[in-house]
Amino acid sequence: MTMIATIAQLEAIYGETNEASTVKVADRITPSYRVLIEKSPFAALATSGPEGLDCSPRGDLPGFVRIHDDRTLMMPDRRGNNRVDSLRNIVRDPKVALLFLIPGSGTTLRINGSAQVSVDPDVLASFKVDGKAPRSVIVMTVNEIYFQCARAIVRSDLWNPDKRIDPKTLPTPGQILAEMSENRVGGEEYDRAWPERARQTMW
Repeated sequence: MTMIATIAQLEAIYGETNEASTVKVADRITPSYRVLIEKSPFAALATSGPEGLDCSPRGDLPGFVRIHDDRTLMMPDRRGNNRVDSLRNIVRDPKVALLFLIPGSGTTLRINGSAQVSVDPDVLASFKVDGKAPRSVIVMTVNEIYFQCARAIVRSDLWNPDKRIDPKTLPTPGQILAEMSENRVGGEEYDRAWPERARQTMW
């Protein structure tokens, strides 16, 4: 198997970057990029720590990543599995990246920057939903922001309802947990209880 080992080898294959791929990059949130952030209900959060890289799904009501100013974003850390992998990484290494998806749109938005974890009471309270505040808020400083062309979304046909996978053809969380734990946790009861458990702990 032949591997690329140098930047020169890469550039020999891919050539120079065209202007459309570079002029779109900004160091702050532009009016157009503001719209994309405010319309998105989902983002993937990438972080880095001593153990390596991590990428975590983040979903909430559209606009859940709040634009504090043109260089600062705030994202609530909602209820989850309490692994806090992303937060552990941010505390030790502030480098972060976000990839926003917008249902129905081929355009995605990429942001690279640095972050801190805030537990300021007023900030937490400002993110309340159904009277429940997050336990922390990720405050991100934007270093660069740019949209990604739609080819990946088009190739994957991601938003086509006719291409949705039947969940019944996939292993359930309960099945995976049972398999990984030799049936100590998970199983059918886990799957039966999950919808109500999620409803009660969504926020």
